[in-house]
Amino acid sequence: MRIIKKIDIYLLRNFLGLFLATFFIAIFILLMQFMWMHVNDLVGKGIGINVLAEFFVYAAASVVPLALPLAILLSSLISFGNLAEKFELTAMKAAGISLFRILRPLVLAVALLSVGAFFFSNNVLPKSQMKLWALIFSLRQKSPELQIPVGEFYDEIDGYHIYVREKTRHGDLLNIMIYDYSDGFKNAKVMVADTGRLTSSADKRFLMLDLINGESFENLSKKEQRATGTTNSIPYRRETFTHKRIVIDFATDFNRYDESLLEDQHVSKDVAQLIESIDSVKNVSRERFKEQSEDLLKDRYFGRDNTSRNTPVPTSITAEERQIYNLDSLWASVTPAEMWHIITDAESRATNYRDQIDYNAIMLEDADRYIRKHEIELYRKFTLAFACLVFFFIGAPLGTIIRKGGLGAPVVISVILFIIYYIIDNTGYKMAREALWPCWAGMWLSSFVLLPTGIFLTYKAATDSPLFNPEAWEIRLKKFFVQVKNYENKYYRRGLERLSRR
Repeated sequence: MRIIKKIDIYLLRNFLGLFLATFFIAIFILLMQFMWMHVNDLVGKGIGINVLAEFFVYAAASVVPLALPLAILLSSLISFGNLAEKFELTAMKAAGISLFRILRPLVLAVALLSVGAFFFSNNVLPKSQMKLWALIFSLRQKSPELQIPVGEFYDEIDGYHIYVREKTRHGDLLNIMIYDYSDGFKNAKVMVADTGRLTSSADKRFLMLDLINGESFENLSKKEQRATGTTNSIPYRRETFTHKRIVIDFATDFNRYDESLLEDQHVSKDVAQLIESIDSVKNVSRERFKEQSEDLLKDRYFGRDNTSRNTPVPTSITAEERQIYNLDSLWASVTPAEMWHIITDAESRATNYRDQIDYNAIMLEDADRYIRKHEIELYRKFTLAFACLVFFFIGAPLGTIIRKGGLGAPVVISVILFIIYYIIDNTGYKMAREALWPCWAGMWLSSFVLLPTGIFLTYKAATDSPLFNPEAWEIRLKKFFVQVKNYENKYYRRGLERLSRR
């Protein structure tokens, strides 16, 4: 009993050490990928170190749902591959310890990790997602840091193209050319100056460009020519100045996006809030559908209003009086002008009813889309925890079977399996998002596919099946070819016997 406890501690120590190492490596790789996707929101904005650190913390929390299953798969595959390669697993089995008993402490550890993953995705991830996207929206709204290059046009300021030939050590701009399109392309202004200096206002909402010793050229419209008394032969205005200041609206400060605007988003809610939102929107959608159906059936049945002129024909009238209600006779009795009026009125009513139906369909589709997003997020919180268990039951028996440790073959196999998982999971997500499948089927698709794989590999590892042993496959192939050859010889001999009888 004491030996078994030591074995459990030994297995837990090896597994948890590898798990922590692979988890942080996976976090780093996925974080770099996430940062590359948002590199345009970060580069050239002049943001501080504290904002960058905040972005990395929230982004690292957002990639945990992908890093955790990958780390469990890789660490279990490496740890059991090392045990099998060093014949430690064989020694345990020879001592009478079954594979399921060996897996028991690690199964408990992974189960605790799965529970922790659920609580993380339910309590921590919604808050971090809300803060992350609020920060991303704030970065997108911030104007880029102003760094005018030398020898090329700078167009990061809306309505202006600035060309600078040289810069001094103190930041002065030399030989400046400015194209001002702030009033439209047809009302472009061109300014050239020997020297200039660019500064920001105290509140960082405006840029002030001071130009020294230059000229400006401006096209004049017909109205401006009449107002200034110029003739058509002088269609522009020229100005020579020794000092000219241009004030440009260019906010450079960092303004925080209001996080409260993201509280109703599906990524910002826990399980209780998601269920409450789904139920409330479903009730609203049912009431809206019921009201729209009653409105169409009662008031606009077959495109006719429920008014007194559509009252059914009385049954107690004579045949001559009934002719008055005949549509053909009524249509033949009206004038062409009245016919045209009736046709246009019917067309207008049909168009209005069709627009109303289209509007009702859009309103119902918005509610359905809202419900689907929340249901997808609800199932995602459970599929993350379940994926951790599934990947352990794939990685551990697979490491036992292949008997390879280290960072060679296990890493390659883990990456391949994780790519397959990601493709299947992303396919199910898109099917659920587009309402092609139920949300539960789309989000549990990857688990349904990989769970039988884990059960199969666990069974093969427990029975010591040489599933990936090349020597075993070579022996099986040789037996197969020998059997094929025997059958050929058998039928060949039977053919010879038949020929000899003839």
